Amino acid sequence: MNIIIIEDEKPAARLLQRKVEKLGLQVNTMLHSVEEAINWFNSNQHPDLIFLDIQLSDGLSFEIFEQIEIKSAVIFTTAYDEYALRAFKLNSIDYLLKPIDEDDLEIAVNKFKARNVAAPSLSLDFEMIKKMLVNPMDREYKKRFTIKMGQQLKMIAIEEVECFYSENKGTYLHTLDNRDYLLDNTLEQLETELDPKLFYRVSRKFIIPMKAIKEIQLHSNSRLKVILPTYKDDEVIVARERVNDFKEWLG
Repeated sequence: MNIIIIEDEKPAARLLQRKVEKLGLQVNTMLHSVEEAINWFNSNQHPDLIFLDIQLSDGLSFEIFEQIEIKSAVIFTTAYDEYALRAFKLNSIDYLLKPIDEDDLEIAVNKFKARNVAAPSLSLDFEMIKKMLVNPMDREYKKRFTIKMGQQLKMIAIEEVECFYSENKGTYLHTLDNRDYLLDNTLEQLETELDPKLFYRVSRKFIIPMKAIKEIQLHSNSRLKVILPTYKDDEVIVARERVNDFKEWLG
């Protein structure tokens, strides 16, 4: 089986390669730009499966499909939210939101294996997809949360947030003044609503804002521990597979 990854961030591409190969598949090629991908497709047999990032360093990856008739299955890897992707989720094998969760990756790969088809991407309407995608520069991210407290509503500005965390199947907002509020959102939903320049999901349990980081300490197994101003209920640990991306996010 021939598999390629098209991803402009080389560390992210290598991380995805390791995760894919843990599932027993072999990644044969990694490409990092629209231009490189077009040149590769012009001179190579098309793969069985493509892991495709939407926004590459030299443009949207849909430009590849405008010039090349792709004959491969596609799994999208993207930072865009599920609502913008809803139109073509049914036609592609699947999409994976970054940072890529290993369980979600395994589900997507199993879908590909189950379908065992050669060219699902041919039915994708890339012009429609491009129109639906929101330019990250134009995105309107969450600025406040409305919390129901009995018969009253409390407004919490995004600047007051120290972290979001999950506990006992609930999602909570923890504020800089050391208060906790139960939310209706899941952490997965919050990831699509928060500005990724300001907030990062360090693990399955925590999303933290950069401005709330008080200290970062080395932790066991190549992980990092984040110290926040008031949250003390549990350790905020950066998952090992997210450490490199977390460092890049910090700049």
